[in-house]
Amino acid sequence: MEIAFSLGRKRNFYILCMKGQIGVTTENIFPVIKQFLYSDHEIFLREIVANAVDATSKIKALASTGEYKGELGELKVTVELDESAKTLKITDRGIGMTAEEVDKYINQIAFSSAGEFLEKYKDHDIDIIGQFGVGFYSAFMVSTKVTIESLSYREGAKPVFWSCDGSPEFEMGECKKEDRGTVITLYLDSDSDEFAHKERISALLNKYCKFMPFPVEFDGKVVNSVEPIWTKAPSELKEEDYINFYHALYPMEEDPMFYIHLNVDYPFTLTGVLYFPKIKERMAIDKNKIQLYCNQMFVTDHVDNIVPDFLTLLHGVIDSPDIPLNVSRSYLQSDSNVKKISTYITKKVSDRLEEIFKEQRETYEQKWDNIKLFIEYGMLSDEKFCERAMEFALLKDTEGKYYSIEEYRKSIEESQKDKDGKLVFLYATNPEDQYTSIKAAKDLGYNVLLMDCELDAHFVGLLEQKIENSRFARVDSDAAANLIPKQDEVKPEMSDDDKKALSELFKAALPTGTEWEIEPANLGENAEPVLITQNEFMRRWREMSSIGGGMNFYGSLPESYTVKVNMENPVIGKIWADKENTGDTLHQVVDLALLSKGLLKGKDLAEFIARSEELLKN
Repeated sequence: MEIAFSLGRKRNFYILCMKGQIGVTTENIFPVIKQFLYSDHEIFLREIVANAVDATSKIKALASTGEYKGELGELKVTVELDESAKTLKITDRGIGMTAEEVDKYINQIAFSSAGEFLEKYKDHDIDIIGQFGVGFYSAFMVSTKVTIESLSYREGAKPVFWSCDGSPEFEMGECKKEDRGTVITLYLDSDSDEFAHKERISALLNKYCKFMPFPVEFDGKVVNSVEPIWTKAPSELKEEDYINFYHALYPMEEDPMFYIHLNVDYPFTLTGVLYFPKIKERMAIDKNKIQLYCNQMFVTDHVDNIVPDFLTLLHGVIDSPDIPLNVSRSYLQSDSNVKKISTYITKKVSDRLEEIFKEQRETYEQKWDNIKLFIEYGMLSDEKFCERAMEFALLKDTEGKYYSIEEYRKSIEESQKDKDGKLVFLYATNPEDQYTSIKAAKDLGYNVLLMDCELDAHFVGLLEQKIENSRFARVDSDAAANLIPKQDEVKPEMSDDDKKALSELFKAALPTGTEWEIEPANLGENAEPVLITQNEFMRRWREMSSIGGGMNFYGSLPESYTVKVNMENPVIGKIWADKENTGDTLHQVVDLALLSKGLLKGKDLAEFIARSEELLKN
C-alpha cells in the first residue's frame, strides 16, 4: 500500500488495490486530522515533545558515530507558554532540518523521518519514539496556525521557516535562527483555551513526559526523571529504589507486597517493573494502574491486550518499542509480538512468585492474605498460570497455618477420606458464624480450611478439578459426622404418612418465604435436635452467581434449606410423641436452629427472645 499526502501542490493521493484506484483530494485531509486522527486532543503535546526528543536522540547518535563533530551543548527540550498570546513553543537542540527535509517530511504527510533514520542506523542502539510520521499534524487539532523554525546540523545548512494555517496552503522560506535544532510554535485556537494555562500544560507534561530520556523543561523547571528505574539493571538497584519508585508513581499507596523487574531484549524488547499492591479492602482493586511506555514516552494505562486480564490488577510500568500501536498510539493491535509479550509477563510473574515461595517462605506466608486474590484470579482465568501456581498457591486453615496445595493434601490423606475413597476438603467461610460446626469437625479429628476470599466459591470448584479424586464441603453443610461419611447413613424407619406429618409439623414452625425440606435423621442422642443445612452445590452456585461468575439461573432461585430433624434426640422424641401439644418447645428448638444459621430475624427473633424470657421465669 502506498499513501502520500501533499500540501499545497494539488496532488491526489492514491491507494493501490486489486480492484482499482480511489482518489481523494488533499483539501479533505486536515478535517480528517483535526477530527479523527487522534481520539484525545491532549496528546498533541506528547507528539510534539516526542518529536523533539527524537531529534535530540538523533544528534546524540550522530555524535557517537562520528558523523557529527560539533559541540552537542545542553541537550534538552524546552516548552514555553504565553498565556496572553495563547501560543505554545517547543524547542529542541536536536538534529534540525534542511529546507529539503522540511519539504520531504512535513509537506508530505505520513513520510516518517524516524522510520527512515532507524533503517539507516539499525545496527546502532538508538531509541526513537515516533515511527508514524503524522504526529506533528496533531498540532492542528488545537491550533489555528503552526510555524517551524529549524537549522540542520549539516555543515553549510541554512535556517528554514515553515508556516501553515491548517489549510492545504503553506509558506516556506529562510529565517534568522542561529542555533542547531527546531522551534515549533502553536497558535492555539479558541476551542483549545484549556491548553493556554500553565497548570494544564504542566499536568500534561507530567503525565506523558516525566520519564523522557532527555530533560524536558517547563516554566523554569525540569519536569521529568531522566533515568527511570526500569532502564537500569537489577544489579544496580536496591530494595529502597524499587519502593521509592513505587511511591513516586502512586504517592498515596502503602508499600507494595512484591515487585518484579522485567528485562528482555530477545525476541522482543521489553523492560519495566510490576508491583503487587496491598489491598486495603477486599475487592477494592484499581485496574488500569499499569502504565505503558514506548521508549520512556507514556502511551496509555489501558494495557488489556498486552497484559493478561488478571495481571491488570498489578501496578507499575512496562516499556517496549515492539508493541504495535495504531496511529494515535491509543489502542493496541493484536499480533505475534503482543502475544509473546503477554506470555513472557505471565511467566516472569510466575517465576518471581515461585522464587519468593521457595526462598522466602515466611515472608511469602506473611503476605499471602494480600496477594491471595491475585493468585486465585490468575488461576481461574489463565490455564498456563494455573499450572504454575499449583506449586506456590497456599491454603490456610482456621488455626492460621499455611500449606502448599500438595502439603495440605498429604496432611489430610489418612483422616479425611470418605467411604468411597474420595478426599474431602472441609472449609469455613466465616469462623465466627461457623464456630460450632468448626469445633464439631475438629472434635472428630478433621482439619478445616479458611476460604473467605470473594473468589473462593469459584476456586474450590477449580481445586476439585485439579486435585484428583477430591471434593470440597463447607463445614456447616451437614452434621459433623456426615461431612465425611465413613459408611452408609442409617435413616430412621418411618412410614410415608409419618414423614408427611413430621414435615407439616415443622414447616408450620418455620418462617415463610423460604423453601424448607424436612428430613428425619439419626444424628445421635447428644447431637442438636434440629440441624439446618444447605446443599453444597446449590449454595456454591448461588455464591458464584452473586459475584458474576456463576449461572444466573441459580442466583434467581429462592433460598432453600434442608431441615434435619434428629429423631434420636430426647427433645424431638417428646415433641413427636405428643405432636398435638408441642407448645413452645417446637418453636424453641426450631428457632435455636435458625439462630445458629443467622436466619432468625425481625418479628421471629423478637418472639424467640420473649419466649426465652418466659421459659426462664418458669
